[in-house]
Amino acid sequence: MAVPQSAIDPLAGTRVGDGTDAYADILTPGAVGFVADLHRRFERRRLALLAERAARQQRYDAGDLPDFRTDTVAIREGDWTVAPIPAALQDRRVEITGPVERKMIINALNSGAKVFMADFEDSSAPTWANQMEGQRNLRDAVGGSIEFVNADGRRYRVGDNPAVLVVRPRGWHLPERHAEVDGDTMSGSLVDFGFFASHNAKTLHERDRGPYFYLPKLQSMEEAALWNDVMAHAESVLGLPRGTMKVTVLIETLPAVFQMHEILHALRERVVGLNCGRWDYIFSYLKTFRAHADRLLPERGQVVMTVPFLKAYSELLIRTCHRRGAFAMGGMAAQIPIKGDDAANDAAMAKVRADKLREVTAGHDGTWVAHPALVPIAQAIFDAHMPTPNQLHVTRDDVEVGRDQLIAPAIGTITRQGFDNNVEVCLRYTAAWLDGLGCVPIHNLMEDAATAEIARAQLWQWLHHGPVEFSDHAPVTRSLFDHALARHTHLLAGSTHPGAARAKEAAELIAALTHADEFRDFLTLPAYEHLA
Repeated sequence: MAVPQSAIDPLAGTRVGDGTDAYADILTPGAVGFVADLHRRFERRRLALLAERAARQQRYDAGDLPDFRTDTVAIREGDWTVAPIPAALQDRRVEITGPVERKMIINALNSGAKVFMADFEDSSAPTWANQMEGQRNLRDAVGGSIEFVNADGRRYRVGDNPAVLVVRPRGWHLPERHAEVDGDTMSGSLVDFGFFASHNAKTLHERDRGPYFYLPKLQSMEEAALWNDVMAHAESVLGLPRGTMKVTVLIETLPAVFQMHEILHALRERVVGLNCGRWDYIFSYLKTFRAHADRLLPERGQVVMTVPFLKAYSELLIRTCHRRGAFAMGGMAAQIPIKGDDAANDAAMAKVRADKLREVTAGHDGTWVAHPALVPIAQAIFDAHMPTPNQLHVTRDDVEVGRDQLIAPAIGTITRQGFDNNVEVCLRYTAAWLDGLGCVPIHNLMEDAATAEIARAQLWQWLHHGPVEFSDHAPVTRSLFDHALARHTHLLAGSTHPGAARAKEAAELIAALTHADEFRDFLTLPAYEHLA
């Protein structure tokens, strides 16, 4: 039998790039070969797991409810812990997140946060330029040469005590159409992970700084096990000790909350914690129950972390993590400073303080912010209530959470203002995303793909599970949606907001997705076809 050409030449059958040599320093033969090898070894499993997701959702659509697995009772009841956590990650009280844009990276590393999560996923629009510039920016940051010069001549450099770098690749479901192997489109997750690891893993290991990763959108222990095997293989190829690569997993899907023990177990040689990815979790609740008219949620502003199903989720995560020796990270504060209105800014910052106080007193080991100005606010709260580096000693044995608590719908209303805000956020974010921006400030909140997805999912459900009423008892109708979308499209197109030039294109996409009889799993998948 003939030996496949790819076994002789790993670059055979690969096409990576946009037809130019603009990123030749990232797309080196060694790096491309490394990523192509990951594809050939793991793509079949990835596709099989995505098929399992689709089958699982079909069962939910038919009336099934998520629940704890019966075949993994021994894992949940067993006496085991995760591997020791590295010194660099022992104190994670405040983490800042943001896209892999050059100035953002420098400001985040200098922000005073303990950790910077550099994001290739929900806060980044995955144009080829964004992804490759991001790889270059992170390589320069790891190498110590990153700097940025503003148009006014101001120079930005990383200071002496930067935050610890953690990288979030795209989720298993996202493709990268600029990368093909043997005629198949590669996964965005392996592209992001592979190029970063190829260029930076050895340097970070030599400095006892990882490499460290955040893993998004997982739904099962099998998906976690796939990441574990990918990283174990990468460590072997790159000459790193087994378990060098450490991960934190975002629990941001409803199916995953029923498998937290199992996910930790699948990654036990490298996992250091779980994170309450609250916005994606709310979206996942909506998506999971898209066919369940009895589980509609009220408008987004009313679905806060103190509602029963979210409180149960966060407290169960704390208890699960600490039982296994892993950190329980809190969620994102979406507020940003409000300039020119002291009263509004004070109110927004009060919400941040209350949220972080809830997290630290519940037992979380750290929290997320999206803006550097929020770092000292969040840190002051955690410093006052968490004098130790973490709270692994807070076992939360008082927490007893069952299935019904995790899936109980929130009680609330839909106001006309909340409906209109969903239309506006969905449109403006999508337009900006099509224009290459993955996080967008809208009405003093930092919106990313997750919050736009909440808005989109709610609009679809409200229009497809009638009769749904506003708080004034008037019906929520498709004509009201069409009118609101047309009005906001006109306003956006005539504005200086990000994405103004893509307003009409975004509106057509949002209208098609909202009116469609079938709910699309992710906004970013059809939108990706419109992206440069």
